[in-house]
Amino acid sequence: MNHHKSARKFGREKNARTALMRSLVLALIDKESITTTEAKAKELRPRIEKLVTKAKESTLANKRVVLSRLYNNTKAMRKLFGDISPRFEGVSGGYTRIVKLGARKGDASKMAVIEFTK
Repeated sequence: MNHHKSARKFGREKNARTALMRSLVLALIDKESITTTEAKAKELRPRIEKLVTKAKESTLANKRVVLSRLYNNTKAMRKLFGDISPRFEGVSGGYTRIVKLGARKGDASKMAVIEFTK
């Protein structure tokens, strides 16, 4: 039974799912707007919002936590702390938006753009 299980599996095993989310998080931080399926965007949103919330307070402990969640990618950590999080000072959530697009031509998957709001 699948009661109280909120995470989507995307038809992948755990390691592949982890790698998928890792690449989506890093791509969103790098490009600040990515096009993906609607389900992947909805799964990505809480992960990235928690990272931005941590990055708003620039302490050594928060930097270490964010760096570990970004898989030791220092370039992404610097961009998150230096460029992205200062935009959201005084904002207590809602750092990303998901804009729904039409269906993909090949397999009719619902597509969406996930991007930072500011």
